[in-house]
Amino acid sequence: MKVLLLNGSPHANGTTYATLTVIQAQLRASGIDSEVFQIGGKPIAGCIGCGACRKSGKCAFGEDGVNAFIEKAKGFDGYVFASPVHFASASGAVTAFLDRGFCAANANFAYKPAATVAVARRAGTTATLDQLNKYPLYASMYLVGSRYWNMVHGAVPADITKDEEGLLVMRALADNLAYLLKALEAAKIGGVPRPLLEPAVRTNFIK
Repeated sequence: MKVLLLNGSPHANGTTYATLTVIQAQLRASGIDSEVFQIGGKPIAGCIGCGACRKSGKCAFGEDGVNAFIEKAKGFDGYVFASPVHFASASGAVTAFLDRGFCAANANFAYKPAATVAVARRAGTTATLDQLNKYPLYASMYLVGSRYWNMVHGAVPADITKDEEGLLVMRALADNLAYLLKALEAAKIGGVPRPLLEPAVRTNFIK
């Protein structure tokens, strides 16, 4: 079993990455492999609602790593979507990235567990989590919680080690994710069928 951890920070080795390494270590202790996917430090275009992805399963903009993430994510059993806090919300880059990734391929994530993580110097963590949680909830994923909200505080990577409660929350998060992955595998072996996805129905408040 493998977990893909999305580093939604433009800094490859910043506080968000340092937090993800804590989760990785705890997953490893439970026998779960993992890999970090970093969105990069270049600008990421937002979704323009062109609808091309509904036919191809890929985003029409293929230069900034979204399609690479979609393809890689197919081979993983669980996910962690992590973001630094920018202006009391998720980073603009990760928001654009996930908007396009889930618009193009949300069915690839269905019935897999996911956790979201917010990393901040000071404030905006709960608003960021509320924002990030909308992606797995939209895609019929199993949202994984912990012993508190999934957040860690620190201005620089070294600060992460000083947030003892935040580290505890990340370890518990990893344990819960590992447990759910194993439970889902046991259900599969035991012949427990997963729910069936009904065909999508698109309506608005007029129709």
